[in-house]
Amino acid sequence: MLRSRAARLTVLSVAIVLVVALVATVVAAFVVVRRPLPQVSGTLEVAGLHDEVTVTRDARGVPTITAQDPHDLFLAQGYVAAQDRFFEMDYRRHVVAGRLSELVGQNQDALDADKVIRTFGWRRVAEAELAIIDPSTRDALEAYAAGVNAYLDGKAPSQIAVEYTVLGLQVHVEAPEPWEAVDSLAWLKAMAWDLRGNYDAELSRARVYASVRDVAKVDELFPAYPYDLNAPIVAAEDLTSATPASAAGELDLDDSGLQAAIDSANKALDAVPHLVGEGEGVGSNSWVVSGEHTASGAPILANDPHLGISAPGIWMQVGLRCAQVDEACPYDVSGFGFAGFPGVVIGHNADLAWGLTNLGADVTDFFVERVEGNATVRGDGTARIRARTEVIKVNGGDDVTIVVRQSVHGPIVSDVLDVDQVGDAPMPDGTSDRGYEVALAWTALAPGHTADAVLATATAKDASDIARVGRLLDVPSQNIVFATTDGHIGYQAPGRIPVRQTVRGAVPSDGTWPRPGWDPAYDWQGYVDPEEMPRALDPAEGFVVAANQAVTPQGVGPFLTDDWDYGYRAQRIRTVLSTAIARGDRIDVADVNTLQNDQRSPYADVLVPWLLRIDIDDAFADDGQQLLRTWDHVASADSAAAAYFAAVWKTLLELTFADDLPDGELPNGGSRWLEVVRGLLDEPDSPWWDDRTTPGLLEGRDEVLYQAMVTARLTLTQQLGRDADEWRWGRLHTAAPEHPVLGGSSVPGLVRSFVNPDPVEVGGGSSIVDATAWDASQGYGVTAAPSMRMVVDLGDLDSSTWVTLTGTSGHPASPHYADQLGAWAQGTTFPWPFSTAATQADAVDRLTLRP
Repeated sequence: MLRSRAARLTVLSVAIVLVVALVATVVAAFVVVRRPLPQVSGTLEVAGLHDEVTVTRDARGVPTITAQDPHDLFLAQGYVAAQDRFFEMDYRRHVVAGRLSELVGQNQDALDADKVIRTFGWRRVAEAELAIIDPSTRDALEAYAAGVNAYLDGKAPSQIAVEYTVLGLQVHVEAPEPWEAVDSLAWLKAMAWDLRGNYDAELSRARVYASVRDVAKVDELFPAYPYDLNAPIVAAEDLTSATPASAAGELDLDDSGLQAAIDSANKALDAVPHLVGEGEGVGSNSWVVSGEHTASGAPILANDPHLGISAPGIWMQVGLRCAQVDEACPYDVSGFGFAGFPGVVIGHNADLAWGLTNLGADVTDFFVERVEGNATVRGDGTARIRARTEVIKVNGGDDVTIVVRQSVHGPIVSDVLDVDQVGDAPMPDGTSDRGYEVALAWTALAPGHTADAVLATATAKDASDIARVGRLLDVPSQNIVFATTDGHIGYQAPGRIPVRQTVRGAVPSDGTWPRPGWDPAYDWQGYVDPEEMPRALDPAEGFVVAANQAVTPQGVGPFLTDDWDYGYRAQRIRTVLSTAIARGDRIDVADVNTLQNDQRSPYADVLVPWLLRIDIDDAFADDGQQLLRTWDHVASADSAAAAYFAAVWKTLLELTFADDLPDGELPNGGSRWLEVVRGLLDEPDSPWWDDRTTPGLLEGRDEVLYQAMVTARLTLTQQLGRDADEWRWGRLHTAAPEHPVLGGSSVPGLVRSFVNPDPVEVGGGSSIVDATAWDASQGYGVTAAPSMRMVVDLGDLDSSTWVTLTGTSGHPASPHYADQLGAWAQGTTFPWPFSTAATQADAVDRLTLRP
């Protein structure tokens, strides 16, 4: 009995020790994760300020900063950004400088990314850019950096962000380096990279050719923009600037050495981390409606950029206000900015609101170079390849040295990830025994004035100011829609756009295919004159819609690209607006919010009528088709029919194209593939329908449609259950924001669950106005989505609304890390106060920054 009691006491004492240890661990963890949370009320002394600055935050932690002069305004913005999101800023600057291995240690993906980005030389370009931008912009960047550094001063890494504590368990973590103005500029290069034009399509054409061996068949997979169905942004009669369009090269696409170089280039470019987004789902919606059609009698502007989903989200909401708005301190602006860069990128001031969507101009070309030793062939002669050595430091590992080579066209990207392979590596003097290499020409690799454009937009008042912004916004090329409080609406296309001369040959010379670098006729012939870029003011139809579709009618204006989004989102927005205007409706903010969340599927409009023609005799297999018979073609999260249709679409693409295309080129299901399939539906015996893996059988359209529906029924039965009526699109289609460093599958689950918000079910889909894109070659999860939504009422700025993907804070322990995600998923928005009285009334926290 005593022994038994002693045993129980021993067990009890052990349990008490374990509980105490567990409590201590939980308390320690609680302290660790909350230690970096910033002070948001009271008073703080901040080095470098001229005068006091007030920072108020609303219930969602969104800051409004009020200062006496621009220096203090941007210094305080840098301070606040560092308070909320410094690790995100630090991660980004390591990526864009090719120094990610310094932060995360020995990791092959990080090292590959460093090699490619060092080859691009993003930070080197940013350093050159710092010397040419406007002095006032440089002052803003330096003030912002001073604010960041004032916050960092004297803080240990564990006080700045919990990510440093977690990384410290694996690698040595030192105090972050001081922030520099060039760090902000280099971030613009990463943004421009993710929003560049058609480089994916350009390499894709060449890689697809390696499988189908027919340029005409390749062109069938890259159909022309359907001008007869989907209108461009600007009608010919509304253009205030237009020039006739102009727009093929002798590449032996069957040469195995050339194809190897293209494959190697593709591998290198795939290694670059996407900090803003990737794939066909990256785009945006924007539109503006004239006051003659609105309830307030003033214009209404809407914007929702479709970018990658991450935690924290890409945007940081902020208000920037001079206490006295005058020539010396002209800022009174609110909107969405990037942590790490001063100003507001999208938003409104007291006079003008603006939105941005990706124009998608073709600003990159791949030049296939014939290499002889350390030179490339140029006409009848050669041009020397320039070479430099780059040393990549690896946290906890040995330094890695690479040789970066550059032709007359740009950095050579096809040898970047081959530097350790004997026989393919360039020698220290830049020589190589390859027959071909691929060089990248990209407008962002020359210094530009995008930073000037960001700050100039913040104080713009009218169309002439926006035209000036258009001349400054070199890259990325973005459609600008705008509206003014005095009643004007308009559009401006900016960007540094290459001019290509026409060369007759087997392969087009318009930038849609790689170009022969040995023929100078294929070189860029300068850039489009900014005065020739399309623009419009107060168009006759009373609205402007810019949603990544073609900019101008076919053959009008300077040549921008042939690889547009195919315009189905844009046309749906146009249809809804036109219908409302024809009925005499007065459009208000609520109507525009509803349209931003419109989930009508153009895929269903095209494909469902064909699916319903197919006879399915089996009652079980027919259950899915029955859902389509009563479906309204709205891809809502609770729709069973939407889930079935998505599975049919995914399966249809696999059955039709998987046997013809190489790995990495399978259909992602974006708007291009909708246009491809739309054309094939009228060709029941097209070779694309036939499965080459079943010799002796000749499949046609109806057989593929039948098999797609039957297979989709079986697949969803396994995934969602036998009862088709109980299926839900949202169960398949979830948005799961992921932390860029600690959110991946290789990280312990406890850490992942802390830094990754819980996934949310959403409706919508690719090429739908509610553009929650998904990759049909991978699965149904959201790959890109509205990264924010905003609606601005120019008649009453305080009646405007906004929401962002996750939240304002970058600290996982903050209540504002993901407090907007639920509202975003449900399609709701929050009030967006702007006036001094409204922001003061909305303030929850008040912080005073003193010199």
